[in-house]
Amino acid sequence: MKFRHRTAAPEPDPDPEPAESSQEQPNRPERSRRPRQRSAERRGTKGVERPWIDPRDLWAEALSGVLARPVRSALTTLGTVLGIGTLVITIGVASTAANQIVGRFDALTATSVTVVVPPPPPSSDTAPLVDWPGVDAVDRLAGVETSAALAESDDTSALQVRANDVITPGVLSSQTLAVVAASPSLPAAVRGDILVGRFYDTGDIARHDRVAVLGDQAARLLGIKEVDDAPAVFFNGHSFTVIGILGGFKREQRLSTSVILPPTTAKDRVGLDEVSRVLVNTSLGAAQQVARQAPVALAPNSAGALTVLSPPDLSKARKGVQGDVNGLFLVLGLVSLIVGAIGIANVTLVTVMERVGEIGLRRALGASRRQVAGQFLTESTTIGLLGGVIGAALGMVVVVSVSAIRDWTPVLDARLALGAPVAGAVVGLLAGVYPALRASRLEPVEALRAPS
Repeated sequence: MKFRHRTAAPEPDPDPEPAESSQEQPNRPERSRRPRQRSAERRGTKGVERPWIDPRDLWAEALSGVLARPVRSALTTLGTVLGIGTLVITIGVASTAANQIVGRFDALTATSVTVVVPPPPPSSDTAPLVDWPGVDAVDRLAGVETSAALAESDDTSALQVRANDVITPGVLSSQTLAVVAASPSLPAAVRGDILVGRFYDTGDIARHDRVAVLGDQAARLLGIKEVDDAPAVFFNGHSFTVIGILGGFKREQRLSTSVILPPTTAKDRVGLDEVSRVLVNTSLGAAQQVARQAPVALAPNSAGALTVLSPPDLSKARKGVQGDVNGLFLVLGLVSLIVGAIGIANVTLVTVMERVGEIGLRRALGASRRQVAGQFLTESTTIGLLGGVIGAALGMVVVVSVSAIRDWTPVLDARLALGAPVAGAVVGLLAGVYPALRASRLEPVEALRAPS
């Protein structure tokens, strides 16, 4: 380390003593001038040499101190790497996972709107609020992808349904299933798939055909696997030919245990006539608008009588999910970072104890306490900075790798990537405060006498 001195020309003594006085008092002690010199140092007066160190020399000296013990410095840096890396990984993976969770929530529920139609009052001759042909008005709304109408009743929610008309004593031949009526667009509205056969169409509805479609669980309970031989189900004193099996419900899963009839057939055979619910699927972001317009489209004169069930605004839900997950993993990352800071502090303190002789020599050569402390603070800050850079890089690589394996879209905050090295440097700076103070308080004489 290079110490440089700034020297000014000494001021002339305003009251010089004659040469004889020095000869007359040869044993005059010089202690009388020391207090004056010390007070001058404290005042920073001219004529006193004040050592100072170039910042470049300080940085070079700190870097050489770090590289002088490469293995120890690497292990010390590893603590900060783990802390910063864990912090970046946890926050990055948490943000990516939260985005994925909310994205799936968006896809499954944020596009589902249900309009509930109240039942008509008993013994009333008024027209229904929503009729079957009127449901088509919803399809003309902007943002609507699919829609379907359902008719349900408490009277048909638990009927005894049999797969054959032969009653064998002692053998359970019937199942308690719900019977509903639905428009032919139901498979698309519930995001289901026709597993076997087909769904009824407008021709079946117009002809009042006695056909039925079973939910996949209802078909399993009744023992029906194929429809090629036109199996039939029996309930309420009527037989219905099974033409298809509907499964894979992503909405209205309870329909998997139901018998689904065309609207006209349900009205003729089991008395299901009134539309009870309208299922609407919208494009992402259009649910709120469709929820406001659907009642007017279905019942222009009685829109207030309809109840709309729509998903809430997901902007707050998204922030809440990300905030909760980020908060949880942020605590884990900070714990790892604290562990790394403790490691830097311990190693720096050990380094100070090992370099007592070096510290004493520097103090004897004119280095001030501040300069000694600055050297060790620079070393610890350098270790923290290196750990932050390496940890941030490794953390981003891990986040991208996990996202690629899980087929997710990685979410990386640029502020986190840029702030991680700064955080590492701050951790190193704080971790080196106590060791640096310990080094600066060593007295030159005691330090030189200490065993190396």
